Amino acid sequence: MSGPLIVLVGPMGVGKSTVGRLLADRLGVGYRDTDDDIVAEQGRSIADIFVDEGEPAFRAIEQRAVRTALAEHEGVLALGGGAVLDADTRALLAGQRVVYLSMDVEEAVKRTGLNAARPLLAVNPRKQWRELMEARRHLYEEVATAVVPTDGRTPEEVTEAALDALELKEA
Repeated sequence: MSGPLIVLVGPMGVGKSTVGRLLADRLGVGYRDTDDDIVAEQGRSIADIFVDEGEPAFRAIEQRAVRTALAEHEGVLALGGGAVLDADTRALLAGQRVVYLSMDVEEAVKRTGLNAARPLLAVNPRKQWRELMEARRHLYEEVATAVVPTDGRTPEEVTEAALDALELKEA
């Protein structure tokens, strides 16, 4: 199998970055986040890209970033919350070890405060988060090798559950 050892997907605020770094440390591999790649390449925040160019332009940038990362990175890779919306991205994830980190809306509120820095949640965050999840949950599940609930768990507990789900051993 080529590509990343593990790919993390899930909604914004679920802990992909935190758990991804812990997994990488535990497995002795590198960590990469496509959102970080986009910010570095574009020289501005994702929120600014959304405001300046709109969601379709951002999704095109994101799709290229995901394709590049899947081809280049061999460690733990975290994808942005909406990356699975792209059919080509979902096709590229076939055959990869993909962990869907899941959470319910109450956990999302606790973790993110559903703040305005999240461009897709600017108005009525709880309602919008639920709608986003209704649109995306089946896509996360479609690409997932394993689903790991994060509700009420520490990042360390989620990391352990992901390792167990994938039957991976630490370095």
